[in-house]
Amino acid sequence: MTDTRPDLRSVEQPSDAPDTEAQAHFDALLAADERIEPRDWMPAKYRKTLVRQISQHAHSEIIGMQPEGAWISRAPSLKRKSILIAKVQDEAGHGLYLYSAAETLGTTREEMNEQLMSGKAKYSSIFNYPALTWADVGAIGWLVDGAAICNQVPLCRCSYGPYGRAMVRVCKEESFHQRQGWEILHALSNGTPEQKAMAQDAVNRYYGPALQMFGPPDADSPNSQQSMAWKIKRFSNDELRQRFVDMMVPQAEALGLTLPDPDLAWNEARGHYDYGDLDWDELKAVIAGNGPCNTQRMAHKIKAHEDGAWVREAAAAYARRHTSTDATLKHA
Repeated sequence: MTDTRPDLRSVEQPSDAPDTEAQAHFDALLAADERIEPRDWMPAKYRKTLVRQISQHAHSEIIGMQPEGAWISRAPSLKRKSILIAKVQDEAGHGLYLYSAAETLGTTREEMNEQLMSGKAKYSSIFNYPALTWADVGAIGWLVDGAAICNQVPLCRCSYGPYGRAMVRVCKEESFHQRQGWEILHALSNGTPEQKAMAQDAVNRYYGPALQMFGPPDADSPNSQQSMAWKIKRFSNDELRQRFVDMMVPQAEALGLTLPDPDLAWNEARGHYDYGDLDWDELKAVIAGNGPCNTQRMAHKIKAHEDGAWVREAAAAYARRHTSTDATLKHA
């Protein structure tokens, strides 16, 4: 199909002037619920918001490999080991999809990587908690990936095309990841009393931080409303958190585990579960770099980056050599 949209390709033009033809075209695309593509003009703040959100998402996938990756060699069976390897590999792939999507906005992967390692860029607070037992791998899959699915499925309809399309495949794979976590916890909760206690302990520790993954309450979220107006997000933080709670209560009952919230109760009038307040001071502390594993996670990332320098140099040399060879053959 021929693209009949006007040629507004000024990617280098970050103007926010509201009365231009380009701004009107951008607004019309949003109003029609159509996708903004890399070739389209977009406001500088829209571009900046996308780079921040997509790169943070990519960083989370990469850092998120660490707590589960540490359990690959300690998985209780060959089957569990192979499944966990596949899951960690998926997370690496998700990071690469998302870095590629962010690069279409004019920010290089090197810039994003430097922002992460310097502490300028953030990643999901949940990955600054330790995976103490095998049950934690199950809790991460069930709760953390469950929260990710709840948050990310609406992103498949994100107004920015490359991000929305990347999320379609990511969400399909995240569904497998949550199922893997559920299966681990199901096996443990139906095992010995000690195994069930281990599963319950993991859920107790990860449930609150999983709810915090959706971000601060709407009243304290400075970016949420604008992102919704731009149709980057489709639902607010509190709406997504409520969906997650409603989804997890019956699943916990099926597992025979208890969600650690004494205020959790069905509200007939609202048609939703009521739930207790979260520890937002804890979230702020973790985001500020004072979580249990912040230092460990970044030290591991920086070391891996430094250890991989020779691979990047070799790949770059290989690419230069073949580019030179192809150019020589073309003009021969």
